[in-house]
Amino acid sequence: MNIQIKNLPNGISIVKINEPKTYNALSFQNLTDLIKAFKKLDNDKKTNVIILEGAGKGFSAGHNLKEVRNLKVRNKYQKLFNLCSKLMLQIVEGRKPVIAKVHGAAYAAGCQLVASCDLAYSTNDALFATPGVNIGLFCSTPMVAVSRKINRKPMMKMLLTGEPIKAKFAKEIGLINDCFSKSNLTIKIGKQAFYKQLEMPLRKAYTYTSKMMTINMMAMDAKEGISAFLEKRKPKWKNK
Repeated sequence: MNIQIKNLPNGISIVKINEPKTYNALSFQNLTDLIKAFKKLDNDKKTNVIILEGAGKGFSAGHNLKEVRNLKVRNKYQKLFNLCSKLMLQIVEGRKPVIAKVHGAAYAAGCQLVASCDLAYSTNDALFATPGVNIGLFCSTPMVAVSRKINRKPMMKMLLTGEPIKAKFAKEIGLINDCFSKSNLTIKIGKQAFYKQLEMPLRKAYTYTSKMMTINMMAMDAKEGISAFLEKRKPKWKNK
């Protein structure tokens, strides 16, 4: 099995794509196993944060082009792209924050995977690209995730040129960041609210998030966090 799960102390779980010979390509099998892994960890009460990484020289080169070339018929192509979209939605809609840990290249669907994670950080020499235009296959599904993290101009440049961007620029445009999580309950409330409010008109979004802030404020962790800040001490999270 090319998808490995490792549970660390303090509620951290690592999901590793371990297929360096294909540059951690998102094949049918790897996509299926990643979905299973994220579903399992989403229901694991001991897991608070999920870190996603790739083995070998880089994060992920996207779809396995040898596999794609051999599919040949419409329904198989559709099945592959639907499965890839299902993985991205599982990450976005999951209850646990997912952090992409990137090194080397994150290309095409691999870049989509980074953008689908809640947070992402990388090595200084990491590269990000949506290079489908170079092989006659426009990165239509990857652009869904990436275009929701960065502005239109840099997005269009990535899509139309296929050229990779460096980590420093990826950080400047908001594709990656270096934040990490605190109270698991707070993250859970905030993550759900974030994705819901994006789909709402402005006025409705403020009404909704005001309610969510109130729910959050009633939690023990919010009270503890504020008290700890005022008392200049580290908070003791209870996830309640």
